[in-house]
Amino acid sequence: MEFAVIVPARRASTRLPEKMLADIGGEPMIVRTLRRAAQSRAARVFAASDDDAIAEACRAAGFECAQTGEHDCGTSRAAAAAEKAGEEAVVTVQGDEPFIEPQIINGVASLLGECEDCVCATAARKIQNAEEFAQSSVVKVVADSRGRALYFSRAPVPFAREKKNGSPPPSARAHIGIYAFRSDFLRKFPGLSPSPDEQCESLEQLRILWHGEKIALLDSESESFGVDTAEDLQRARERWMQ
Repeated sequence: MEFAVIVPARRASTRLPEKMLADIGGEPMIVRTLRRAAQSRAARVFAASDDDAIAEACRAAGFECAQTGEHDCGTSRAAAAAEKAGEEAVVTVQGDEPFIEPQIINGVASLLGECEDCVCATAARKIQNAEEFAQSSVVKVVADSRGRALYFSRAPVPFAREKKNGSPPPSARAHIGIYAFRSDFLRKFPGLSPSPDEQCESLEQLRILWHGEKIALLDSESESFGVDTAEDLQRARERWMQ
């Protein structure tokens, strides 16, 4: 399945202001993410943003940036930019994933091609410890026996009723901020009404499930992580220096 990669990015961030322009090893985080995405087999890689400074940083590094208006979520922003994408599928990578592995990008695109009943594919990895399981910034995902997502939550799910120490159950998975969309569905996404759970959890992927569509889940051993807090940013900088 031929695909393009779009990296939606906004400058305003509640938990970590200006994080897209935060320096990691001498370049803005958004550029680090684009460079990783460019190592995949995508036909094209570009950013989507409503911010002039982000667009300038991308272009200075040799990447196109589609300038969009204001949007309620990254998927809607990517949908606005997807008019420029003639490929059958679009993979969206969150701009705060500077260590995203190219093979995961290829993997979700391939999985979407294999799962004809799904409009979207995403990825997850095993939860490492009780601390991570409890963090609201780590989004958890529960899947069915066929590897289709049932629910995403910031809460520690599935809840281990018999355990008292907060340790994650073996099935606990952390969501990785990447999606492969069929292009025609991505363009329809902004017209879908937000779901109550989406608004409660602030997780846009719940809109897809609420409207009865299916999301395929790629099980990964990725060590990628999203940069949501100042602590995450410090961790990213330390990892870059290793």
